[in-house]
Amino acid sequence: MAADLISQVFALFIMALALGMDAFSVCMGMGMSALRLHQAAKIGMWIGLFHMLMPLSGIVLGHLLSHRFGEIAGLAGGLLLVLIGTQMILSLARQDYEKKDLAYASDTGVMLFSLSVSIDSFSVGLGMGLFGTRVLAAILIFGLISMLMAWAGFYIGHRTQRYFGRYGEVLGGIIMLFFGLKLIFHIPL
Repeated sequence: MAADLISQVFALFIMALALGMDAFSVCMGMGMSALRLHQAAKIGMWIGLFHMLMPLSGIVLGHLLSHRFGEIAGLAGGLLLVLIGTQMILSLARQDYEKKDLAYASDTGVMLFSLSVSIDSFSVGLGMGLFGTRVLAAILIFGLISMLMAWAGFYIGHRTQRYFGRYGEVLGGIIMLFFGLKLIFHIPL
């Protein structure tokens, strides 16, 4: 029982890190610009909030679907994670990658930016809801980790300027792909 709980929390933590990679890489790019500390703090908090709300809504919808569709729902959740992970990995090959530098110009811009960075967590929440997970633990871990990763991205971006680029998003994609395959093939952690 305790080992299962530790395993679930560890899996949630790793998924939160993977979801936060997108926020980390984008915020690292934003950190390379002239961004004030209070702006970075506000954006990080909004990103954390949306990384809680988006998976929560996905989990709720996933739970509803899992009660109706059973085993097919678990497979669909795994496929969603595989697709998200693949999309994140393939983003490296895109030539039109944008850093979203001016997203923090207004409060509306901050909220839209935070939503855009967090939108993939809805699908992850949907997959987790189909599979069945501890809701409160998942949303708290996702929100906290993504907020901390956004702040770390701002800090590292400010300090390193252009060493890492978008490879952080690829690492997040690999982790999502792994968890999708884990759900599909029932691989123990």
